[in-house]
Amino acid sequence: MTDFSGLDLIEPLRRALSAEGYAAPTPIQAQSIPHLMAGRDLLGVAQTGTGKTAAFVLPMLQSLAKSSHGRPVPGRPRALILAPTRELAVQIADSVRIYGKFMKMSATTIFGGAPIGKQIQALGRGTDVVIATPGRLMDLLNRQKLRLNDVEIFVLDEADRMLDMGFVPDVRKISNMIGRDRQTVMFSATMPNAVAKLAEGLLDNAVRVEVAPQSTTAERVSQKVLFVQKPKKRQLLTALLKDDSISRALVFTRTKHGADRVARHLEQDRVRTGVIHGNKTQNARQRALNGFKNGQLRILVATDIAARGIDVDGVTHVINFDLPNDPETYVHRIGRTARAGAEGQAISFCDHEERGYLFDIEKTTRNSVEVHEDHPFHAPEIANSDPAKAKGPKRGGNKPRNGRGNKPNGAPKAGKGFKARGQKGGYKGKRPANKGGHKSGQRGGGNSRAA
Repeated sequence: MTDFSGLDLIEPLRRALSAEGYAAPTPIQAQSIPHLMAGRDLLGVAQTGTGKTAAFVLPMLQSLAKSSHGRPVPGRPRALILAPTRELAVQIADSVRIYGKFMKMSATTIFGGAPIGKQIQALGRGTDVVIATPGRLMDLLNRQKLRLNDVEIFVLDEADRMLDMGFVPDVRKISNMIGRDRQTVMFSATMPNAVAKLAEGLLDNAVRVEVAPQSTTAERVSQKVLFVQKPKKRQLLTALLKDDSISRALVFTRTKHGADRVARHLEQDRVRTGVIHGNKTQNARQRALNGFKNGQLRILVATDIAARGIDVDGVTHVINFDLPNDPETYVHRIGRTARAGAEGQAISFCDHEERGYLFDIEKTTRNSVEVHEDHPFHAPEIANSDPAKAKGPKRGGNKPRNGRGNKPNGAPKAGKGFKARGQKGGYKGKRPANKGGHKSGQRGGGNSRAA
């Protein structure tokens, strides 16, 4: 399929796509939209940057337009989209407004860190679509400020991160509050067994759509690793940023305090820098993200959870100041560059304790990361060391909690009263054979994507 005309979208959606300059669907859109417009449940496996947001937003808006009976009922939305982070919720809401600009469709975002009173007022006025993080949504449900009985379409985006953050019990409770006569859509960048198990409970005879082999990284991202002693990392970062081709870069750190230290260091070097992490207020995080998007900031330093949902075209580089201890997180990080058909670079710093992390990343992605020795802080003793003997924190551990003490490791047991949808549950098609493996998507080329 070469353009959106073959997807049988209604005129207001086609006009909105044309206004944004989107001519052709990405692979995930071309494969998902026909099934969703036919009312099927769907499990999509797609990496960030593949245009998956439009893949569920466009058919959702078309379906809501056909079933509309005038103004929405106060406190009773007709579509619910769950996202793991505030930033991703805001990004999805922006897409709903962009694609629905020529339709009489209202959307409300619900997330923590923002005044709850304004969110209650918005729900009271009536809204067609609610885009929410699970924690704040549960708070409002417990206060009886909204009901989910009228939800026709239920979307769970970035299900693997929901699992990591310990939100699955809330997701199951929310699912049980929605009527059985609904369409359910789940997207995940990876497909570990725990996410597959969650899908079995939420989806009914679902179509499974995938856009690339599991655990692969974007082909347009060139990857390098720089071996460096830990105390020299900030000096190495300063040296790298003398290269003007690094015009807009995301820098990832493992901890909030580490992000603050790196940001202060760069500001002292007169590099325009913003920082986002869980200790920052929503307003501070949004200011930093906006400054990064509009070019006022050259660098955005972030932790993994805070960065989830950052969708900024034109990111030339992703710099892993700290290597993640989870290969899937590495795949997510570097997917923030090489968007909208552009090229991108991923540069990773690796100290002695992180040598084992690099080994795990290369093994999982089935890709050897190029070693770059031409820098003033190259540490050959690290490059030549045995990764099996690296003394770092336990690899694959240290998963984040959701702030309420829920342990995210493994698949949480179903809460009382949780019922699988359908007679046998599951999704149509072959289940993943490799335990813990995952699939990530590759965006189609050109400048025609809708995201």
